[in-house]
Amino acid sequence: MNRKYFTQKEKNILNKNPYVKSVGETLITYTDEFKRIFIAESEIGKLPKEIFEDCGFDVDLIGGSRIRKAAYRWRKAYKESGLDGLTDSRKDFSGRPNKENMSLEEKNARLEAQIQLLKAENELLKKLKMMERGQGKSKDIC
Repeated sequence: MNRKYFTQKEKNILNKNPYVKSVGETLITYTDEFKRIFIAESEIGKLPKEIFEDCGFDVDLIGGSRIRKAAYRWRKAYKESGLDGLTDSRKDFSGRPNKENMSLEEKNARLEAQIQLLKAENELLKKLKMMERGQGKSKDIC
């Protein structure tokens, strides 16, 4: 797959659009508001390219493929979950606790759990090594 990488100048242009949350080297994160606007406009028959243009995006900069894929994802999410499907929940529900906001007790508990995991892994490796040694001896006896 041939991805288009955004230059710093292109990132700055995209970041000025009020419907953009963030821009990485290869991806754009759009606001939930823009996704809702997109679905509403799409429902009345507007083409994805037109919707992007009307909302101030340079479609040549973004690229037709990126627009089509976003349209597909958002329509699918809307059909499956309604407006809730358009909400970007990555930051809220990533599954990982934010290390910066952890208390000392939480950090300590996390480190203790990591130590216990490493100890268990070491014990498992020791048992596997003992089993291998035991099988090696039995082979020699036969």
